[in-house]
Amino acid sequence: MTERIESAYRLASDRYRELGVDTAEAMARLEEVAVSMHCWQGDDVGGFENAGSLTDGGLMATGNYPGKARTAEELRKDLEKAYSLIPGRHRVNLHAIYAETGGKKVDRNELTIEHFAGWVDWAKSLGLGMDFNPTYFAHPKAKSGFTLSSADDGIRKFWVEHGIACRKIGAEIGKRLGKPCVTNVWIPDGSKDVPIDRKTPRSLLAKSLDAIFAEKLDRKNNLDSVESKLFGIGSESYVVGSHEFYVGYAVKNGTMLTLDTGHFHPTEKVSDKISAVLLFLDEVQLHVSRGVRWDSDHVVIMCDELSSIAEEIVRGGFMDRVHIGLDYFDASINRIAAWVIGMRCMLRSMLTALLEPTEMLRKAERDGDFTARLALLEEVKALPASAVWDYYCLSHDAPVGESWLREVKTYEKEVFSNR
Repeated sequence: MTERIESAYRLASDRYRELGVDTAEAMARLEEVAVSMHCWQGDDVGGFENAGSLTDGGLMATGNYPGKARTAEELRKDLEKAYSLIPGRHRVNLHAIYAETGGKKVDRNELTIEHFAGWVDWAKSLGLGMDFNPTYFAHPKAKSGFTLSSADDGIRKFWVEHGIACRKIGAEIGKRLGKPCVTNVWIPDGSKDVPIDRKTPRSLLAKSLDAIFAEKLDRKNNLDSVESKLFGIGSESYVVGSHEFYVGYAVKNGTMLTLDTGHFHPTEKVSDKISAVLLFLDEVQLHVSRGVRWDSDHVVIMCDELSSIAEEIVRGGFMDRVHIGLDYFDASINRIAAWVIGMRCMLRSMLTALLEPTEMLRKAERDGDFTARLALLEEVKALPASAVWDYYCLSHDAPVGESWLREVKTYEKEVFSNR
C-alpha cells in the first residue's frame, strides 16, 4: 500500500509541477495549520457541572448514539484517539463548563486556572495548543434569555465576572502552554418574538464587554474574540449580539471577530466575509460548522462552502491571520468519527487550496480572460489532490483513506460498549 501511495504521489507531483505548483511546499505550509478541535462534540455539550439544561441558551444536541463521555478522563481519552487519526499537530477548544472542581460547587464567576489544570497538563503532554470559551448558557442565571445584556444589574454583574475570570484563565493557559489562547465570547441573548426596544440591550452588552475587556492582557498569552449569531432557539426574532454589532465592537476595540459558519442566513457565505473584515481587523477566528437550513451544527464535510473558505484563506494570504476551529455537536453518530471526519475534511480542504495554481488563475483574471478563468477553475477540480492528501497522511503516520474508520469501530467495541 505504501508503494502505491508513493507512486501515486510522484505522478500527482509531476502534474502539479506542470502548473507551477510545488506539492512539497504545499504540504509544508499545511503543517503550519493547527485546527482547534472542539471538546464538546465528545459529550454533546454537557460539561461537568450540571447547572442547567442545554437548551437554556438556544442550543440543542440531537441523537443518542452510545459512548458519550461522562468524565474529563473519558473525554480526554476520546480526544486522544481522535487526534491519533488526524495528520498534524493541532489544538483543543474548551468551554468553561468543562472545569474539574473535584466535586465541589464552584459557580462560573469563581472559576480559576486551577479548575483547568488537568486540561492544561494534558494538552502540554501532547503538544497541543488550547482555546477557551466562557459559557453563557445552561445556567439558572441564563434562563431569562439575557446574560451580558440583562436589565437585571445582578445578573449582568455575575456574567461580567464570569467573563473576567475566563480571560484570566485563557491568559494563564497561553502562558503555561507557550502558545496564545483564543478566549471567545458568545452569548445567546435575544427574544423569541419581536421586541420594542432593540437599542437598550445592545447598549448594556457594550458596557458589559467594556468591563470584561478593561484589563489589558498580554497578547502573547491571550487573544480576545467576540462572536455573533443570526438567531437561536428562543431568540428567533432578535439577537442582541448581531454580526453588525460585533463587527463594530471589534473594529473599535481591537478584539478579534469570530465568524461561525452556522451563524448566518443560509444564503450568506462566510467565505465572502473573510477578506472584508480582515481589511479592518488584524485577525479573525473561524468556527467551522455545517448548518442545514438553520444553525444545526452538522459535522463538517467537503462541501462547496468549506472549499471556498479554505481558498479564501490561502488566496488572500491570510493563513497567519485566521484561527481555524470547528464547532458542531452530532449525537446521532459515533462522536470520535464526527471529530475525525470534520478535522480531516478541514485539513484536506486547506491542502487542496494550497495546491491550486493560483498565479495562473490570477493572471487570467488580470488579463480579463474570464473564459480561461472559468475553464481553469473547472479543470483544477479534477487535479489529483487526493494522491497528495494520502501521501501527507502517510508521512504523518495517520491512517490513509477510510482505514481510520476501522480503528474507530474497534475503539467503540472496546471502550464505548463499557460506558
